[in-house]
Amino acid sequence: MGMSEFYGAGDDDESVATIHEALDAGVNFLDTADMYGPFKNEELVGRAISQRRDEVVLATKFGNERGQDGSYLRVNGTPEYVVAACDASLRRLGVDVIDLYYQHRVDRSVEIEETWGAMKSLVEAGKVRHLGISEASSRTIERAHAVHPVTALQSEYSLWTRDPEDGVLETCRRLGIGFVAYSPLGRGFLTGESSNRDGRDQTDFRTHNPRFSGEAGERNLVLVRNLEAIAAQKGVTVAQLALAWVLSRGGDVVPIPGTKRRKWLRENIAADDIELSDADIAALEAAVPREAVAGDRYPERSMGSLNG
Repeated sequence: MGMSEFYGAGDDDESVATIHEALDAGVNFLDTADMYGPFKNEELVGRAISQRRDEVVLATKFGNERGQDGSYLRVNGTPEYVVAACDASLRRLGVDVIDLYYQHRVDRSVEIEETWGAMKSLVEAGKVRHLGISEASSRTIERAHAVHPVTALQSEYSLWTRDPEDGVLETCRRLGIGFVAYSPLGRGFLTGESSNRDGRDQTDFRTHNPRFSGEAGERNLVLVRNLEAIAAQKGVTVAQLALAWVLSRGGDVVPIPGTKRRKWLRENIAADDIELSDADIAALEAAVPREAVAGDRYPERSMGSLNG
């Protein structure tokens, strides 16, 4: 996402080089969405994998409908839109089939069975291999799964966002659904790098994120300082520690740390080599108590689209 929007200016050439280095290192799961850019990120990913399609498990998403001018239109789960959005994503990505196609947000005005009936038709047509859903409640996951198997749920999950532990993870495990954790680094806050908010590009959406600003930002910065102390003791970075915690949640939990630069990619990959003991995990969770995290995950206008 950050390669094309939301995190300030990007560099397409560096982004493509980052994707190529990731593939060279054995990373094979790439996640995008039609709304990123909007539309530009799918084109970027398509360009990056054009000669390496067989090396990639390719995921994209639909549901956050945007205009060509970038305006936000609505969350759209109508059957007609499902099919049209998929065809458009296939064209932008330059591929014949999408490996994992997510419903990005749940349209509360459309029965989930209608949306998933259309998604199922995409599998039957050979346009999509597997289906997923993002930021859905346990009940919605169960209803979707009854129409067609849900391969993966994607929701925010990190040391400072523990909401999936309130039943959703259990639902996924009961139904055999993989869990994809987005923003495992707290949109960069859990790296320590973005905790200095002065001078941030105004196109960076974190400028307006409740957890990054004002009193909430200052309170959350204390939690990062707690992590920095532990990271120093272990000789790793804060980002690596935060990723290692997500990786410790189980083999069915797959974090997707976003980055648009190769130097951060290398740091993220190295987190896979960190082994945390039970004592380490307890120390991390004590350093970032769930109840101590201040501020909503998104601005108020976006909160209504979560847990659909």
